[in-house]
Amino acid sequence: MKTSQATRVPVVDQENKPLMPTTPARARKWIEKGKALPKRNNLGVFYVQLTQKPSDYKTQPVIAGVDRGKCFTGIAFQTRLATIVLFHACLPGFYKSKNLGKKNVKLDRQSVTAKMAKRAELRRTRRGQRINRNKPFKLRNHRQKRFNNRRKKKLPPSVLSNRQMELRILNEMALILPITEIRDEACGGDTKKNGLGISRVTVGQEWFREQASLIAPVIEINSYDTGKYRDYLGLVKDKTDKSKQTQETHANDAIALAATRFIRYRPFSRGNTHGHEWVGFINITPAPFIVITRPKLFRRKLHQENYTKGGLLKRQGGTVTPFGFRSGDYVETTFTNKKNIRGYVGGFTNTNKTKNIAVYDHNWERISQYEPKNLRLIQRSTKLCIFRADKRLPRPRKARGSVQLNFL
Repeated sequence: MKTSQATRVPVVDQENKPLMPTTPARARKWIEKGKALPKRNNLGVFYVQLTQKPSDYKTQPVIAGVDRGKCFTGIAFQTRLATIVLFHACLPGFYKSKNLGKKNVKLDRQSVTAKMAKRAELRRTRRGQRINRNKPFKLRNHRQKRFNNRRKKKLPPSVLSNRQMELRILNEMALILPITEIRDEACGGDTKKNGLGISRVTVGQEWFREQASLIAPVIEINSYDTGKYRDYLGLVKDKTDKSKQTQETHANDAIALAATRFIRYRPFSRGNTHGHEWVGFINITPAPFIVITRPKLFRRKLHQENYTKGGLLKRQGGTVTPFGFRSGDYVETTFTNKKNIRGYVGGFTNTNKTKNIAVYDHNWERISQYEPKNLRLIQRSTKLCIFRADKRLPRPRKARGSVQLNFL
């Protein structure tokens, strides 16, 4: 069965109802003739919106594969004939320190875990300053217990932020794609019985599936089968460094999880022979590869910890600047060497001598500082940083005796 190797462009109708994706050539013709409008969603995915009634509303299966990790997650959207888009999500709960060469590597101070630890430390300091230790213990200014906070069943903030980022990607894509199923990898752990798991990956797994089931039915896939499907499809797995922002680390596993909807490895028995064989059909095509990160902002930090001259504590954190920009805004400047430089607004300097805005890349490494008059706003902050890192996928390996089954 011959199919096109081109990727697909998501399509929505006049009322923003998702339809089946189309080819880029057909999308360009629609735009040239005024039949569709070009748009991008908050994840940077290009799609078109029809300006007239579509010819049909029938859809084919669109599967989302989720390969979850501790610090990174790969998400792929796949149909039988094409790969639509791939995501590499850098989870904010457990950022690794940049100094990976030394011993005793700690978590990044801008991860959710480190922020919660620092916030608790500063809170204990402020609470201790309110206590008058010259009075008897019963008369001291202790905070009274307002509720029993040991009976709640909730996720740790770091794990919750990771699962919410994965759900954010699924929710944004569900607005432009008719997602049929979500295939989630089972990472182990007895989470259904008592909410515990064997690692931080499994914590929140059931909560994620409960929330994701509101988008589409969630199918659990055994993690031991992922490598089998990945090898059959001819996809490469990079196990040396999971932090690499390439599709070999997590996105290819997500494709393999989504492919379990269209191909199977099943036993057969014919006459005097028996064994196992691959059945079904799927086509892996080149697709946009997008890296998703979150701005590393100090949103709730009140001030710096060290005093300056005059016994003052400088302000630290917040998302508002005095120049009309907000932290996380996507901006552009052409001031340096007449080249277009794009990035995200971070910190700022506002003194009598200097007024600058710091611009960061998607990994939140500072590019440079620029004057506010030299910056142009492209998009307001969506609390996400987007980077396109496309790379062509290898063509799927043709299996012997593969057939297309009607029940798949």
